Amino acid sequence: MKLPETFYTGTDVVQIARNLLGKYLFTRLDGVTTGGIIVETEAYNGVTDKASHAYGNRRTARTETMYAHGGVAYVYLCYGIHEMFNVVTSAAGQPHAVLIRAIEPAEGIDTMLYRRNMSLVQPNLTAGPGSVGKALGISRKLNGMSLQSDVLWIEEREKYYTDEEIKAGPRIGVAYAGEDALLPYRFFVKGNIYVSKPNR
Repeated sequence: MKLPETFYTGTDVVQIARNLLGKYLFTRLDGVTTGGIIVETEAYNGVTDKASHAYGNRRTARTETMYAHGGVAYVYLCYGIHEMFNVVTSAAGQPHAVLIRAIEPAEGIDTMLYRRNMSLVQPNLTAGPGSVGKALGISRKLNGMSLQSDVLWIEEREKYYTDEEIKAGPRIGVAYAGEDALLPYRFFVKGNIYVSKPNR
């Protein structure tokens, strides 16, 4: 069952980032469904978060999607190479987002291998946000798309992680954010081989 829109409209983006662990992320493109279990996320807390694209109420052609009503995709290009998929949360005008950093493959694995130019399933198939985007066929063409669509969505299934199975720590690659780089806004499943960085 798709997550209801109300899941995304809460104001606590950090809690939403934690709650997304264990949910299933899917795409359906050209008649093929691919997806897996979300095992790593990062929260970006809007205009007050120095690591956020919207820090200081920054509004550009790229960041405008972050100001949308919660429950749409925010997809941007990183380093001119990687398409990064984020979940927009909270109310319209409050630019909160959760970056999906890793999934555990569950469906359409042959297609994911083809998209990643890989022959065998290995952790780097879907470890890291760039890998997630490429494996699932997520591009900026999906930017702003509702997560209630039949192209890109997140489901609740019978998969739950306890607090003991989840680790919180600083986000990856945001040293420019100063003290905000140290905030424990990254969540991951302990011991899961698809998590993008060592489970320390």
